[in-house]
Amino acid sequence: MPRWIGLFRAINVGGNNLLPMKQLVASLEALKYQNVKTYIQSGNVVFDASAKNADSLTQKIARRIEQEHGFLPKLLLLSVNELQTALQNVPFPEAREDPKAVHVCFLEQPAVDPDLPALDALKTSSESYELSGRVFYLLAPDGIGRSKLAAAVERKLGVAVTARNYRTVQKLAALAAEL
Repeated sequence: MPRWIGLFRAINVGGNNLLPMKQLVASLEALKYQNVKTYIQSGNVVFDASAKNADSLTQKIARRIEQEHGFLPKLLLLSVNELQTALQNVPFPEAREDPKAVHVCFLEQPAVDPDLPALDALKTSSESYELSGRVFYLLAPDGIGRSKLAAAVERKLGVAVTARNYRTVQKLAALAAEL
């Protein structure tokens, strides 16, 4: 049975789109998914489901959350292979020393016409990035909250993005491997 990693976007932030992780687990188990495990309150979940199509699985989960919790969440599903590949391809050795400085941004689909010159103009001297397929890697050692580059990624790539720091991606990969 395929294992999936779900990355919810904009839940449990500022009192909006509240989705306690215990309720998320119950919702996915009600859909007959197995080995459901969450990691921190920001909407990271690993589970097994017989579905082989991420799009239909995403829609099914989102509809269930909407029915039970009153909002339609943004959700990006990754296969274990996609997550492991993204982790293995992190281009910044700084990730091991300062895992919160490196962010892995997963794109809903590949960026067709990214405005990389605009991103270059926004980055500070300490920031770096690399776009590779459906993953945008960002090194922001001064903090992502202060980064104009980080704030513009989705708009300049022209595609929906959800980001996790390197440590979170490591934890999700380990969780997927141990189930």
